[in-house]
Amino acid sequence: MKITSLITGGAGFIGSHIVNHLLDNNHEVIVLDDLSGGFEENVNTKVRLYIGSITDVELINKLFAKYKFDYVYHLAAYAAEGLSHFIRNFNYQNNLIGSINLINASVNYNVKCFVFTSSIAVYGNKPLPNIETQHPQPEDPYGIAKYAVEMDLENARKMFGLNHIIFRPHNVYGPNQNIGDKYRNVVGIFMSQILKNKNLSIFGDGSQSRAFTYIDDVAPYIAKSVNIPEAYNQVFNIGGKTVTTVKELAYSVADAMKSKVEISELEARKEAKHAYSDQSKFERIFKPKSETPLEEGLAKMAFWVRQNGLRSSKVFNAIEIDKNLPASWKKQ
Repeated sequence: MKITSLITGGAGFIGSHIVNHLLDNNHEVIVLDDLSGGFEENVNTKVRLYIGSITDVELINKLFAKYKFDYVYHLAAYAAEGLSHFIRNFNYQNNLIGSINLINASVNYNVKCFVFTSSIAVYGNKPLPNIETQHPQPEDPYGIAKYAVEMDLENARKMFGLNHIIFRPHNVYGPNQNIGDKYRNVVGIFMSQILKNKNLSIFGDGSQSRAFTYIDDVAPYIAKSVNIPEAYNQVFNIGGKTVTTVKELAYSVADAMKSKVEISELEARKEAKHAYSDQSKFERIFKPKSETPLEEGLAKMAFWVRQNGLRSSKVFNAIEIDKNLPASWKKQ
């Protein structure tokens, strides 16, 4: 029996990997992506790519009517957490309203399950490690939008019976990542700066800590989640458990790229000092393989970067608020 799945953001980093795993699981895959952060060459040639936005209600309804999707994997988002303070309208249109358009269509066309990639940004500054039983309290517009979608999915389940699975990944890196985006993905930013023979720039003293996650520790499990009944209508933290400071990461990236670099400390920005989560619920249900060590994951990504070089997506020129905008983000 044919299974048809829609992947939004399937030309992007995580989405393109999930596409490949779904093909391995015999899904017919349709990708919707506006290519604002992804690349057409990321998309497997076995799938059909529609270039368009999740804010285009007419396009979304046409796709749902044509393909009668069994599953929706919603990854399309502008995931620049720090920048979201300064692009509030853009953030909510793309990360919230666009998501609601997909939820509406999923209800109307009887989708079996809606898989959503949220973020640990929903937790805000809750005690660490973040765990799913904590009440989220996001502190930036990106996290607010993600949590609003989570709440709407729960409402759609109660009201219309739409099943969902929510993942809260964090700091994912690996091949296919857009290393040309200066606003997000710190591993990619560091590798891009090395290719350009620039100093590695960190905000503040680099003592901020995160748990970085290699793509193979995330994508296969998101792809197969619709086949796990225990995962339905649940929220899962997913990602690495090994905590690393940003300064430590900078030196590790330099080692992976076989480069000697200097670090430039920029003015500190408003962000969570430390962020990592508890994965015990995910481990209990999905029984994942062991975590990819940071050095191994960075080496794999560095090899891919050296093979592919710099790739730049569309320049983002839609800053809405200049007040308190970090100097390094101001339009040059």
